[in-house]
Amino acid sequence: MTTAAPGAGTSTAGGRRVLVPLALAQFICSFAGSSMNVMINDISADLGTTVQGVQVAITVFLLVMAALMIPGGKLTDRWGRKRCLMLGLAVYGVGALLSAAAPGLGVLILGNSVLEGVGTALLIPPVYILTTLLFTGTAARAKAFGAIMALGGIGAAAGPLIGGLLTTAIGWRANFGFQAVVVALILLLTRTLEDPLPPDPDRPFDAVGAVLSAAGLVLLVTGILAADDDVWLMTGLLAAGAAVLAGFFGWIRRLERSGREPLLATSLFRDRVSDLGLVTQNAQWLVLMGVSFTVGAYLQVVRGYSAVATGGVFTAATLGLLASSLGAERLAERWSQRALIVTGFATTTAGIVVLLLLVRAVDDIWAFTPGLLLIGLGLGLMLTPSVNVVQSAFPDSRQGEISGLSRSVSNLGSSLGTAIAGTILVAELTNGGYAAAMIVLAVFGVVGLGAALFLPHDRPAGAPGH
Repeated sequence: MTTAAPGAGTSTAGGRRVLVPLALAQFICSFAGSSMNVMINDISADLGTTVQGVQVAITVFLLVMAALMIPGGKLTDRWGRKRCLMLGLAVYGVGALLSAAAPGLGVLILGNSVLEGVGTALLIPPVYILTTLLFTGTAARAKAFGAIMALGGIGAAAGPLIGGLLTTAIGWRANFGFQAVVVALILLLTRTLEDPLPPDPDRPFDAVGAVLSAAGLVLLVTGILAADDDVWLMTGLLAAGAAVLAGFFGWIRRLERSGREPLLATSLFRDRVSDLGLVTQNAQWLVLMGVSFTVGAYLQVVRGYSAVATGGVFTAATLGLLASSLGAERLAERWSQRALIVTGFATTTAGIVVLLLLVRAVDDIWAFTPGLLLIGLGLGLMLTPSVNVVQSAFPDSRQGEISGLSRSVSNLGSSLGTAIAGTILVAELTNGGYAAAMIVLAVFGVVGLGAALFLPHDRPAGAPGH
């Protein structure tokens, strides 16, 4: 297989062969993060745990991804992008099989939260690096990222529906069997994939920085999870996390001053457009995963709906996201990336408000669909341009670094969304917890909108002179 065709932005069979496994890889990782939201009652009953126990498993999975995504991005330079992709898929597959056979919550956390999280951190950076390297030009890259982000967003939005169907028809363990089958398919499809850049085995790797960055993020999110149990423990963990992250940034500055290569170059944070794009990415996934957990838990635990009924409600979000994200190429040609991101956040935030108002006024499961549809439409509009803004701000030689940072920031948003909204919801599950969680998520939507408004006024890809 050659890379010329995809690089030229044409829709050849070679380009499709590149995109299919990459998009499927993003799909299954996003699916894993949201599908468990409709299995809360089933897993709790089968494994003898609680809603909070399942929340911890979901959050730890997302957190492991976020904590290891930057090291995973750096390792692509040293080991090669294809090798990291296939190794990550193998680790993920083992985790899925272990989760399917889990006799208790501890083994489920090991398989789903740890092994699948580690596998995702290894395989996702190559997906975005390869896409950036193989597809050039704003329109062609928007189309490629559009396909990947469409399947990623669909995986997150349709995860509850597919998970609910599998849980009702077979059992919650079938969810992990489905993941293992998809991973096996991706491994088969990636055999002929070519890495456009050779690996550099002598490339230095900052192990100290990797440990510090991961430890800091783990402490911060663990502090949020502890909020409803012990305020002093929460305060201590948050303070410790902030201190460790401060130490991490001090460490990488020290390496840079000495002429050595750090885990993350501080120059990555000196591009204003990229910084704003990272904020929008974090807010998008925070809102998506926060809404998914909040609605899923509320419908099952408070309203008493089944897994398949709960998953069916999320079809509205899936259809909305599919409709807008599949039009990424056409939208990029007619609208600027800033306009798409701003409109996306405005639509998504409006959807959260509708979710809050209609559900309080109408005691029917279908009252959730209008808000979820708006959220799906909004997210589909902005997922692709946000990624494109960040990835396109740096040359090919820095794609390993920025891809790891970009995916880490997005997955940190996912883990924060589940941790923050879930903690608020679980603490007051039957006494206003749903409303409080949705209000907090709406605030984060407004924060994302504010960051998007500061993005520069770029021209659409189809505009003359672009």
